[in-house]
Amino acid sequence: MKIKHITLGVLLAMTTLSAGAQQKTADLKQFTLEDLNFGGKNYHQMTAKNRWTAWWGDKPVRLDAEECALIDPQTGKETTLFTLSNIQKQGGGDGKKVRSLYNVFFPFADKSWAVIDYGKGRALYDFKAGRLMWTREIEGPVVSSDYCPATECTAFVSGHQLCVLDGRGKTLTLTKDGSRDIVYGQSVHRDEFGWSKGTFWSPDGTKLLFTRMDQSMVTDFPLVTIPEAKESLEKGKTGVIATPAPEKYPMAGQKMHKVTLGIYDLKKGTTIYLKAGDPTDRYFTNPAWSPDGKTIYLFELNRDQNDCRLVSYDAVTGEKKAELYRETDDKYVEPLHPIVFLPWDSNKFIMQSQKDGYNHLYLFNKEGKQLRQLTKGSWVVMDMLGFNTKLKAIVYASNECSPIQRNTWMVSLKDGKRTLLDNGKGWHNASLSENGLMIVDNYQEPTVPRNIDLVNVATKKAVRWFTASDPWKGYAVPQYRCGTIKAADGKTDLYYRMVLPVGFDKNKKYPTIVYVYGGPHAHNVDARWHYCSRGWETYMAQKGYLLFILDNRGSENRGKDFEQVTFRHLGDHEVEDQMEGVKYLKSLSYVDSTRLGVHGWSFGGFMTINMMTTHPEVFKVGVAGGPVIDWKWYEVMYGERYMDTPQTNPDGYAHSSLLPKAKNLKGKLQIIIGLNDPVVVPQHALTFIKQCIQDGTQPDFFVYPGEPHNMRGHQSTHLHERISQYFDDYLK
Repeated sequence: MKIKHITLGVLLAMTTLSAGAQQKTADLKQFTLEDLNFGGKNYHQMTAKNRWTAWWGDKPVRLDAEECALIDPQTGKETTLFTLSNIQKQGGGDGKKVRSLYNVFFPFADKSWAVIDYGKGRALYDFKAGRLMWTREIEGPVVSSDYCPATECTAFVSGHQLCVLDGRGKTLTLTKDGSRDIVYGQSVHRDEFGWSKGTFWSPDGTKLLFTRMDQSMVTDFPLVTIPEAKESLEKGKTGVIATPAPEKYPMAGQKMHKVTLGIYDLKKGTTIYLKAGDPTDRYFTNPAWSPDGKTIYLFELNRDQNDCRLVSYDAVTGEKKAELYRETDDKYVEPLHPIVFLPWDSNKFIMQSQKDGYNHLYLFNKEGKQLRQLTKGSWVVMDMLGFNTKLKAIVYASNECSPIQRNTWMVSLKDGKRTLLDNGKGWHNASLSENGLMIVDNYQEPTVPRNIDLVNVATKKAVRWFTASDPWKGYAVPQYRCGTIKAADGKTDLYYRMVLPVGFDKNKKYPTIVYVYGGPHAHNVDARWHYCSRGWETYMAQKGYLLFILDNRGSENRGKDFEQVTFRHLGDHEVEDQMEGVKYLKSLSYVDSTRLGVHGWSFGGFMTINMMTTHPEVFKVGVAGGPVIDWKWYEVMYGERYMDTPQTNPDGYAHSSLLPKAKNLKGKLQIIIGLNDPVVVPQHALTFIKQCIQDGTQPDFFVYPGEPHNMRGHQSTHLHERISQYFDDYLK
């Protein structure tokens, strides 16, 4: 077995022991879950410090609770633009409604106007004049809110109805039939295909594109909300009873909702709908406006998700104009990004596609003719950040440098030349200025908690603006390693992270926990600080465990073939690859192969139970959170993309189901769910437990009442204490 290592153990140990080489691990401070879990009381003191910015045109502005400051890109020095106290001193008391300046943006490069989001309201502040121009608030509960600087209007959903708060502060109600069944102005298709919201303003702000989702035909799943404990304990309270909290849940192979898209014209006060035909068993995704606001562009996908078309519609009449592009695939096509027109040429647009096997950028004219492929290679474009209008180039993020990195690049539309805009290492989250002249480059490396550079795109000159100190200095920090092993196919490199026990001694044998996710659109190992290790791993390494994390085939950012290998049989190749990781672990003298555990959540919960019941002789202990048990009970959009329908792929569904494997369980397994999980509904875990009862196997079960798919707030700390205790009880 060929193994490649990237080892940080010695370097990290030296960093940790910065007080002197003689300082012993036992003398260093110990972590608690309050330090390392995101719900912990001390967690925010133990993460690398950060800074937040916004763009005023091409000028970077630092955002803070108390002030906004202009940053000099040549030196990194800051000059205060305005403070919270400046605003709160405004007459009439309106300024006192603003409590923080973290949610500020500057929509006009040529005006000294700052828009401040606060609670349910917004304020417009002229910071040069020192004048609060207006504050506007939305009454009642608000589901979503979408502000348009061009007209100072806000689209929002309240009481199921789509509304607009106009530039004069008047509320217009655009719909009357909104309900649980008829949902307006919100993300549709259960947030798949790139959906994250349901309202889209035209460039001039005079028209609003919105979603209408009819889910009256979708089956309700019967979730229930139980009373808070304090309610039940209150004196004199009688008849405190759980209340229904049903979730519209379209399971694979069942009826799915129907989506249409409307356009409201603010000037005319009229609404029309795009004439896209019968929405039954169809997906509409990634809407985009033409620069002149006359045309809407949509990707339209069949229910099989293997036939994708880019279609244009007249924004005045709703009539279909043209089909510009079509992409098909034997397995599936997954459009995730709207087209984007060139700022300097409204006749051309950029489209992202995986049609050559990797996600890349393509240049089209507005008639739908492909002019050329702009990026190409065995790597993926991870995000398109924007344009440099001066150089006529696109700035984007990709993993060209390494499959576990994210770096910022620029490609010229004139000659196709690509330019790396950062240091070529680590994981970079870049923010691009309005015209693409400057970048705020916020990044980490395996040994770098955080740096933030100000980068001139034309010259690539970087000025260090911020360096975060190591928040774990003085603590007993484990060693973190990263490397590759071959997948079960014998040829594909898979990346892993290993966290060695604190005070590691290669002559000892350690209980080992495999942490797993393994599903699409996610990864666990990358070149961030400590190779993106989770705090819980460090906590367990402090307790004497070795942690191993492997990104198997089927996970993200490695190309279409890498991801689609799992098509129609989820759980097979993923488990095979994870077992190659186990084979590697067993080859290490310091791994106790008689004490192997496994833990994961969601798809990782599915993988945990799958691994324990497919290889019951290997794993002694497992903790499965929110596990999928049978994919026919998962939602249509995700489930059918990877598995087709239960009607067309009965063998695949049967083979991937964990119910027939319940009888194989030998090790100690704890299943944990949120009682109100609307993603992996409780039916999964409960049916598996019922099957275990019939088969005479004995899993343990714990539930968090009122919690969704993941535990929120401090309950997450309780959850990880429980997970840790289970391994302490049965693996250590």
